[in-house]
Amino acid sequence: MSTEQLLAIPSPLPARGTRSPRRGSLRRADVIWGLAFVAPYAAVFLAFIVYPFAYALWLASDPSLYPELIADPLYLPVLVNTLLFVGLGVNVKMFLALLLSGFFLRRRWWIGALLAIYLLPWLIAAPQMGVSFHWMLIGEQGLIDGLLRELFGIDGPVWFNDRVLAVGSNIVAYVWKWMPFWTVIFLAARMTIPRDIYDAASIDGATGVRRFVHVTFPLMANLYLVCTLLSTLWTLGDFTTVWLISMGAPAGHSHVLATLGYRYAFDTARPALAVAAVMSVLPILIPTAIVLMRRFHLSEVRV
Repeated sequence: MSTEQLLAIPSPLPARGTRSPRRGSLRRADVIWGLAFVAPYAAVFLAFIVYPFAYALWLASDPSLYPELIADPLYLPVLVNTLLFVGLGVNVKMFLALLLSGFFLRRRWWIGALLAIYLLPWLIAAPQMGVSFHWMLIGEQGLIDGLLRELFGIDGPVWFNDRVLAVGSNIVAYVWKWMPFWTVIFLAARMTIPRDIYDAASIDGATGVRRFVHVTFPLMANLYLVCTLLSTLWTLGDFTTVWLISMGAPAGHSHVLATLGYRYAFDTARPALAVAAVMSVLPILIPTAIVLMRRFHLSEVRV
């Protein structure tokens, strides 16, 4: 048999149920390369997410920390501040954003320019916003008290010497900073509502407030709830606003739990108590996260 005839004979196929050695080696190589690419991300996830949370939970696992935390005269006022900051800040922000999204939906030539200006607070970095608000409210040297003195001839309050004014300043600054972001979200949602629904509602006599109550809000109710829950989760951990604006004044009574935990950890060198203070918000955080996940699941089922 010639050499050409030998080369023309096909090699025998592997029996069914057996793996080709070359195919098996290729699969092992793919697995090795896949693990090599995934390993750095897994290491970062373990080092910067899993380990800090696990270490924090271990620090806060001592039951004696919580009586000590409650015994601190600052803790209960700070807990109330946190509930006010989150409850008022989130709900006022979301409701105003929903209303303003309808205003910016109007087709006027100047609406686009006004929307661009309205988005500036959201585009400004949070530290710059906090420092600006702090110096506007610093007292006689601040912009607000200066305007009150020049325009109306009255002396403004010392904003950070009163707990109510300090907490209110934090809430106002927070709403001013984040309301444009959620306005854009609601504006995009309004633009997806078919025009035919509004035309049918107008024929039925639903205009103005009635159209908002009976048409717009029912169609956006699920999105509004999901955004509110998500914003609540974010706001519970908001540190920058309070730390840069009121700085906890007066005497730490305008702190929230996030800034109080920082004070425990670095000013009094009690990191375990700091973690316990932050973890004390879990009875609010966990149910909110569960409800949020359920709303996402219901949205997927409807789709």
